[in-house]
Amino acid sequence: MAPSRSGSIRLFRLAGVDVFLHWSWFLVAWYFLSGSSQAMLPLNIAVYVSLFLIVLIHEFGHVLASRQVGGESREILLWPFGGIAFVKTPPRPGAELWAIAAGPLVNVVLYPILYWVIQLGDAQGWWRENPEIGFYFVQVFAINQRLLLFNLLPIFPLDGGQMLRALLWFKLGRAQSLRIATTVGLIGIPVVLAGAVYWGWIRVRSWQDLIFPGSMAALLAYECYRSYKHAHALKQLAALPRHTSVACPTCHEQPPGGPLWACGSCGNRFDPFSTRSVCPHCNTLQPNIPCVHCGSSHPIERWDVSPPRRPGDPPVIEM
Repeated sequence: MAPSRSGSIRLFRLAGVDVFLHWSWFLVAWYFLSGSSQAMLPLNIAVYVSLFLIVLIHEFGHVLASRQVGGESREILLWPFGGIAFVKTPPRPGAELWAIAAGPLVNVVLYPILYWVIQLGDAQGWWRENPEIGFYFVQVFAINQRLLLFNLLPIFPLDGGQMLRALLWFKLGRAQSLRIATTVGLIGIPVVLAGAVYWGWIRVRSWQDLIFPGSMAALLAYECYRSYKHAHALKQLAALPRHTSVACPTCHEQPPGGPLWACGSCGNRFDPFSTRSVCPHCNTLQPNIPCVHCGSSHPIERWDVSPPRRPGDPPVIEM
């Protein structure tokens, strides 16, 4: 399961985004750097830190693109398996496609820059005089290349899998596109794991080299399966009757009818659009109603686009 901000360290704030580092980063850093010789340790540390700098820039690509299409993001979390930008993008296929694609585009931009630096240094003889610096840039170039190729794999929730889902969304809708993308991901994850076995056992002859890719495959499988179940829930949600007289002010989706919302006071579920946001169990007025589609919350007055109902009117669901 992807980590939460709990157990993380706040590093800094940039462009309104708080950047956190998960505690497990130090554990994995020690694992990878413990085998370095004393002479190579500073250089390997620089390469390892640069890896997460590239990941951080990648995540800021997601953040800025999401904001451009009307979304919001205030947190980025770095951890051993990469980075997580906590973005809330408007639930539209075009908006989600751009917000996801902007991350790999950062790596695409870095690719020719790093390649040019390596070629220039080689032509000018810089690396013959400073081979450690040349080694550093070659390693960073390789890291950026591998991150780009890995993220473009059509495995949900990698960027490639999410881009596949956004493209399918245009024709198939939200639920069906997610279901297909997660199915492709669940099929593709064993292929990635098989590749890890080939690299870690047949070529290197060490099961220790399987720990990181095996853990990554397990994490991807878990997140992909969770999203597959979410796709099933979205399909059920789409089949419910709708309140046709109201719509979410953010995503403009009509809310479904039925006891899907929990009262903030007593915890019982009810339909706030049939009771004017008053819980029928404890008579408590709910200040905001969350949208089941986009997650935004608004008071009942902002949802209501129908004529105001008078006190004592019976609850009605308009289909």
